[in-house]
Amino acid sequence: MSTATFRIWRGEKGQGQFRDYTTEVADGMVVLDVVHQIQAEQAGDLGVRWNCKAGKCGSCSAEINGMPKLMCMTRLNTLALDKPITIEPMKAFPHLKDLVTDVSWNYEVKKRIAKFKPRPPDAADGTWRSCPTRCRKSTGISQVHRVLSLPGRLPRIARTPHARAVRRPAIPRSCGGVGNAPLGRGRSPSRSKNAIWNRPLQYHQVLH
Repeated sequence: MSTATFRIWRGEKGQGQFRDYTTEVADGMVVLDVVHQIQAEQAGDLGVRWNCKAGKCGSCSAEINGMPKLMCMTRLNTLALDKPITIEPMKAFPHLKDLVTDVSWNYEVKKRIAKFKPRPPDAADGTWRSCPTRCRKSTGISQVHRVLSLPGRLPRIARTPHARAVRRPAIPRSCGGVGNAPLGRGRSPSRSKNAIWNRPLQYHQVLH
């Protein structure tokens, strides 16, 4: 086992400072594992929010070496462990304590999202029929939704003055996009460079 130094922000409501913690690290660990280890062994009062540890909920969002990331999805082998790794709360949200921020803004926005309403069944037995084109469309949309639903990513784009403008990805006509053309017409989704599934990381890349 080797050791590494982590520079973690400690404080409340925007006031505080960085503190260095040196701890042992092992292969396969992610940043959230290290934070939990430091919390258990050196700083029992360290505030940190987490939930799924699967990269879905976004609760463990933090700025690692100045970049917004998910602590549960940031592996240590992707970071330079020969110098201190900084971990601080998301600057896009009001600070509460240590690595915890007030993300109530996300819930207020979610209330304004219309509920999903399925289309009428395709068959008399109440079931639906699908096709590869529709499957590719739904996969691409879910990928973009996953990026936008993570706390800190969309607010950082919307609120940071120097953030680049985000282009809305175009959905091909063949997938019910511009013009709402029926399925099967227009350009093939696999050949369209503007297809939403060909650019699932555009919203994420704007942060870098």
